[in-house]
Amino acid sequence: KCDVPLPVGIDGLVPQPQVIDELTQLFERLEFRSWLRELEGRGTSDEVREGETEDRSSSRPSSLVPRPSATRHYETILTDSALAAWLDRISNAPLVSVDTETTSLDPMTAQLVGISLSVQAHHAAYIPVGHSYAGAPAQLSRDHVLAALKGWLENPRYRKLGQNLKYDKHVFANCGIMLGGVEHDTLLQSYVLESHRPHDMDNLAARHLGITTITYDDVTGKGAGRISFEQVEVARATEYAAEDADVTLQLHQALVPRIEQDSKLLHIYRHIELPVMEVLFTMERNGVLLDTGLLHQQSRELGVKMLELEQAVHRQAGQPFNLNSPKQLQEILFERHKLPVKKKTPGGLPSTDEDVLKELALDHPLPKLILEYRSLSKLKSTYTDKLPRMVNAATGRVHTNYAQAVAVTGRLSSNDPNLQNIPVRTAEGRRIREAFIAPPGSVIVSADYSQIELRIMAHLSQDKGLLQAFAAGEDVHRHTASDIFGVESAAVTS
Repeated sequence: KCDVPLPVGIDGLVPQPQVIDELTQLFERLEFRSWLRELEGRGTSDEVREGETEDRSSSRPSSLVPRPSATRHYETILTDSALAAWLDRISNAPLVSVDTETTSLDPMTAQLVGISLSVQAHHAAYIPVGHSYAGAPAQLSRDHVLAALKGWLENPRYRKLGQNLKYDKHVFANCGIMLGGVEHDTLLQSYVLESHRPHDMDNLAARHLGITTITYDDVTGKGAGRISFEQVEVARATEYAAEDADVTLQLHQALVPRIEQDSKLLHIYRHIELPVMEVLFTMERNGVLLDTGLLHQQSRELGVKMLELEQAVHRQAGQPFNLNSPKQLQEILFERHKLPVKKKTPGGLPSTDEDVLKELALDHPLPKLILEYRSLSKLKSTYTDKLPRMVNAATGRVHTNYAQAVAVTGRLSSNDPNLQNIPVRTAEGRRIREAFIAPPGSVIVSADYSQIELRIMAHLSQDKGLLQAFAAGEDVHRHTASDIFGVESAAVTS
């Protein structure tokens, strides 16, 4: 159609000069970090080199604050004399930023590759202890470095700062060192100030310091071409690791004054978040004991049930087909059995997702059987098959990560594995919970607030029914159900 009235002519489509300040603000707000790097004339972040000038002390976005020149001094520690000089420096500093580089993201198995330290902005050092590649420089041994630093690392009198220090505590614990003197954590500072924003260091640096950091992907690559950190060249590793310690210190200098201005935030940070981090470290370190024999038995039983269900589905469908193939399932449900199409995929095909099957299952037996099969399949693959493989060979336990700075509401989240969503609504799901056990002579104790959210809601709303139920010590759900259905509380079933 060639006669559509348009608000702009061809001449109006000529590119205009870039307004750098406006683009910088826009890219920062939308977190377009690679475009930010291009705007700053840096190309990719692997072009950052020692001596480059940039401001890392401002707590406001770079587009709003002129950047004073700041030369970076990053040092690689390869000799005993350099190590001794830095040990003296950190022993006399009021606060030291500490970071570790490792072989793995799994805190229980990660081995130390290097340690970075910073005591003043734009100054930092990296101590490589485990880089192994052709042509790697001679490095101080890990045991030698840790022996020299052990007294300082473990002494609570020496105050340490880090970004997610819970992870670094695990790394040191793997080496037989219990990190003491944890005074500040920029991850938790950010969480207290802005629980709804990302708290990783790259985001924090862009948001609060107006700079773009070297990322892990920049030094190790991505996908199939990624190398492990011990294979990164020591000079390159120094740029990355020393920057981490340096930027963490600068973030602390930008964030902590904002927390200290608000007594409530300071209380949450000092008396809740920091102490809880130590508790979570202990919980993660202890891990959870599993009855793997019981899980293996359940896996076999689930496999038998899935086979029986698959045969029942084939009988109901009138032919065999692959239950895990959405395309074959579409053909069976909507072409052969002519069931109503409830929703379509982005590609325009009938959807077979769980919500659709639940709706169809109200009137048809086939979707109901498929849902049962999917439920058992998920239990088997996610729990009974997978959990035994996640048992740590050294401890004989499963060690989850309790993420403290993820949920906006302040709740913890559990991952690798997620131990917060072990099923409870079905008999098979409850059996999986039976596999979480205590060692002989011990028991597992479950403790929980009683209806904490509903109690707060009753207080805020002053709802007479809720207040009466709590005052009388009734089960509030049973009380509500009796009101809604107009029956006595005793007549409400579980």
